[in-house]
Amino acid sequence: MSAGYFKADPTSDRPPFSIVIPPPNVTGSLHIGHALDHTIQDALVRRRRMQGYETLWLPGMDHAGIATQNVVERQLAGQGLSRHDLGRDAFVEKVWEWKNTSGGSILGQMRRLGDSVDWSRERFTMDEGLSRAVQTIFKRLYDNGLIYRAERIINWCPRCLTALSDIEVEHTEDEGELVSIRYSDDIVVATTRAETMLGDTAVAVHPDDERYRHLVGTEVTLPLTGRRIPVVADAHVDPSFGTGAVKVTPAHDPNDFEIGQRHGLPSITMMDERGVITTHGPFEGLDRFEARPAVVEALREEGRIVAERRPYLHSVGHCSRCGTTVEPRLSLQWFVNTGPLAKAAGDAVRDGRVRFEPAELSKRYFGWVDNMHDWCISRQLWWGHRIPVWYGPAGEVVCVGPDEDAPTGEGWRQDEDVLDTWFSSALWPFSTLGWPADTPELHRFYPTSVLVTGYDILFFWVARMMMFGLYAMEGRQPFDVVALHGMVRDQYGKKMSKSFGNVVDPLDWIERFGADATRFTLARGANPGADVPVSEEWTQGSRNFCNKLWNATRFALMNGARTDGPLPPAERLSTVDRWILSRLQHMVQEVDEQFERYEFGKICDTLYHFAWDDVCDWYVELTKPVIGTDQNTQRVLGHVLDQVLRLLHPIIPFVTEELWLALNGITDEAAGDRSGGPESIVIAEWPTPDKSYVDDAAEVEIAGLQKVVTEVRRFRSDQGLKPGQRVAARLSGLPALGLAPHESLIRALVRLDEDGADFTASATLPITGGVTVELDTRGAIDVAAERARLEKDRAAAEKERAGAEAKLGNAEFLAKAPEQVVAKIKGRLAAAEAELARTNAALVALGGTGVTTEQPGVQS
Repeated sequence: MSAGYFKADPTSDRPPFSIVIPPPNVTGSLHIGHALDHTIQDALVRRRRMQGYETLWLPGMDHAGIATQNVVERQLAGQGLSRHDLGRDAFVEKVWEWKNTSGGSILGQMRRLGDSVDWSRERFTMDEGLSRAVQTIFKRLYDNGLIYRAERIINWCPRCLTALSDIEVEHTEDEGELVSIRYSDDIVVATTRAETMLGDTAVAVHPDDERYRHLVGTEVTLPLTGRRIPVVADAHVDPSFGTGAVKVTPAHDPNDFEIGQRHGLPSITMMDERGVITTHGPFEGLDRFEARPAVVEALREEGRIVAERRPYLHSVGHCSRCGTTVEPRLSLQWFVNTGPLAKAAGDAVRDGRVRFEPAELSKRYFGWVDNMHDWCISRQLWWGHRIPVWYGPAGEVVCVGPDEDAPTGEGWRQDEDVLDTWFSSALWPFSTLGWPADTPELHRFYPTSVLVTGYDILFFWVARMMMFGLYAMEGRQPFDVVALHGMVRDQYGKKMSKSFGNVVDPLDWIERFGADATRFTLARGANPGADVPVSEEWTQGSRNFCNKLWNATRFALMNGARTDGPLPPAERLSTVDRWILSRLQHMVQEVDEQFERYEFGKICDTLYHFAWDDVCDWYVELTKPVIGTDQNTQRVLGHVLDQVLRLLHPIIPFVTEELWLALNGITDEAAGDRSGGPESIVIAEWPTPDKSYVDDAAEVEIAGLQKVVTEVRRFRSDQGLKPGQRVAARLSGLPALGLAPHESLIRALVRLDEDGADFTASATLPITGGVTVELDTRGAIDVAAERARLEKDRAAAEKERAGAEAKLGNAEFLAKAPEQVVAKIKGRLAAAEAELARTNAALVALGGTGVTTEQPGVQS
């Protein structure tokens, strides 16, 4: 940060790469979803920066209208005050004070995670520039007839006293009561909200339902009210559900509202904005939840209750901020006419201007944009962008742009509502770059390169950015690629929830395991469109991996590894050196391809196994006899670690920076003065594969060596030989695999002495490729006892296999058993067969016999 590596230069001639961060709420703190999102974005940005791109990763925060207002209102309530006691201007000033002193703690948490954003360009959805952008686009949309005011059904929170967007409503399966009410001799309706019958203005049936066709066009008397309401025929009604007749309450249900519009029904609002009944004397003044049992009891007294079902589980919407049950409510609100905007948003994906990763999620996107309802953009709050519309004393309505004067004089007033938070965040990809001004940043970094976000806000945010970006930027899309990931879940695939007790705090993991381990765990679970499982155990494993890198680099430095000077040509290198360099080229190629496909889980696995298995477990071990003196090997080891650290840097930036500086001999004092190369891994060149070091023959040769060593190690483990215990052995067949030059190395790796004059082979280990290892285990193990133990293990495995085969061979069992049970038994069968293969091989090596009627581990 202090060196300015993260700052974007719009005048640079480098190719541009830009990402705008999904702006977190000013009230928020870093949760596990943020940590995943930011890790992926940071990895993309860091890689492109190393590849020589001019990168812009722009940070910022959302003003989070309802959430922020609630925070400040709770503080006032603690003082015995409400926002109305302060008045609008004083309250808004209070919110700004809170924002400036207490808001935005998440920005510091982003630094702890390692976000390499351009902090000099931090934006806020209510700063002056973005507010100008909001007013500009509102005015344009209004003038083009794409913003209008009308009465519609919206989500309403009776506690927050505002309309809510769909994403601000959380649905849960709640216990309620399903009551069947007789409206007439022929019509019974069922409802979970009996109190809303006071606002019914019709009963609806399907036009093809023979049971009710004769009643369509007639009227029935609405119980408790005495009002006459019509029976209408509407195709929306499902004749197979319940009685096939439904009550129609246009002012309190979105589907009923649509029916009401089609049939010209009146809309009766039967409760106020706080959920209190306002109609029909006996119930007037009751809260909606008090009125519900009162209405049912009154209907029961009239003999109208046909059936009651409780408890009845059904989906209920709750305000995500306060938990209050949301009420569908007819209300005068501002809307965006999404028709033409949504069509443009769909076309941009269909014609290839925007690509989805994974591509299959574009179907879900089309499902939304092709069937989008008009968007309610007004909120009954004080904190937010106030709607720039003024009303005059004679009914005038004037929309005011940013460079226009608002009308003044007696009787003129501004609309009281503010805009939905999603309205301003929909402008984020271009408003943060200076729009509506024609800025160098807008020319350079728009369209942005990629949007990384969860599939859960594909509709709420992505579709809206598409609509507004294409509209404001004259058909230019806001981003070229939409890279979607799933939800973070626990290790069992379960959704994280406070009620489940499985919520992970990434700040806790950062504190305990480090930011690198936290990032690596999240990235390793992430693949396009898929949910991301995580666990504390895996994070401990990621920390162990970071420690492995640390120890490997320390070992390399202690043994003369270096990065200066050119890499020796392949012909001057040993087979082992050529092998690791060849493996490196393949790995670099794989990682690059995986980055282009946003396959972060595969990236991490590829790097993990190369670093841990190929480098640490094999190359370091294979070169220990020569590393202290062989300058070529020292240079190769230095190069391999340098390349691994560069490739890992986008995902684990902290430890790779520290190790890379040490490996390259760069101190903090010398970093700024270093000539001939970068002073930080942040701007080090991204590795590219060098085909001149691809060596198939070396890879085949070392693979043969690994096979021999692995098989001998497995035998030693199976026989209970101690790791340091040496055993005399005779090796034959090595020349056939080109391994004769490596015999002394193989013996050193698996603790095998030369076969002397008194050598007697007590165990024979055949290895693929014609290599045989004969071992003299006399005195090293009790052969008879070991054979008895193995035969006991084999018998247990045979019994397990027989039981699993019997169940899987039972057609009746397979027909009835759940899929997961069958899968478990198949797993048991596979494990039993693997155990049989192991015990048979061990018995053969001891000079015994395996299964006589079949090959080891293979059914006859």
